[in-house]
Amino acid sequence: MMWFDSHCHVQWATDGADAAIDRARAAGVSAMVVVGTDAASSRAAIELATRHPDVWATVGLHPHDASRLHDEWVELRELATGDRVVAVGEAGFDLHYRHSEPDAQEEAFRAQIRLSHELDRALVIHSREAWDDTLHVLADEGPPPRTVFHCFTGGPDEARRCLDLGAGLSFSGIVSFPGADDVRAAAAMCPPDRVLVETDAPYLTPIPLRGKENEPAYVAHVGDALAAARGEPVEAVASATARNARVAFGLVRGT
Repeated sequence: MMWFDSHCHVQWATDGADAAIDRARAAGVSAMVVVGTDAASSRAAIELATRHPDVWATVGLHPHDASRLHDEWVELRELATGDRVVAVGEAGFDLHYRHSEPDAQEEAFRAQIRLSHELDRALVIHSREAWDDTLHVLADEGPPPRTVFHCFTGGPDEARRCLDLGAGLSFSGIVSFPGADDVRAAAAMCPPDRVLVETDAPYLTPIPLRGKENEPAYVAHVGDALAAARGEPVEAVASATARNARVAFGLVRGT
C-alpha cells in the first residue's frame, strides 16, 4: 500500500528535507508534491524535486505574502516553467490572518490562475474563511482543468460548490480532529475520483501524533481518518488518492 502526499512543505523540515523524504519512503509514500509559498520556498521545492525522482514541486505565492507579488512575480513566472514543476500555487485567499490586504490577495490569485492556464499547470488553492471570495474569483477567471483545493476545511455545501467547478479536494490531518465533523461529511460525499490526501507538513499533524512536527511519513494516518470518514477500506483510499494526485498534477492522463 503506497501513499501520495499531495501537499507538503518538507523543505522546512527541522532535521532536513532529505531525512524527512527518506522516512516517508520507508513509511510507504511513493511520491510527494513540495509546495512553494514564495520565490525562496519555490526554489527550495524545485531543488528537492530535481534531486529526488519521487518529489515534484509547485511554484506559488501564498495569500499571506500576496503583497510581494510585484517584487517576486518575474522570478515566480520563470520558476514555474521548470520541468519538475507540476502546479502553480498555493494561491488564493486567507481572510483569517489577513497578512496581506484582500485586494492584494485577489490580485495575486488572479495572476496565478492566469499563469496556471498559460502554462497548463495544475492550480493549488488555499482558502481560509474566504469561500465566497475564492469561488467568485475562480469562476470569473475560469478554473483551470486541473484545480485542487488543498487542506479542504469546508463542509458539504462548500465541497459541492468546489466540485461543481471541476476541482478536486485534498484532505489534511484536520479530517482526524474531533471537532471536524463538517470536514468528514465533505470527505464522505466527495466523488472517488476527486479526493486527495496530504499532510501539509510541517503543519496539522494528524491524530494520534499531535504534538509532533508533521512530515510526509505521517500521511497514512491522514489516510486512515479519511477512509473512516468515507466508510471505505484504507487500501482503496490509498490507491484512489494516489491515482487522483497523479492525474491532478499531470503525471498521468485521466481516464
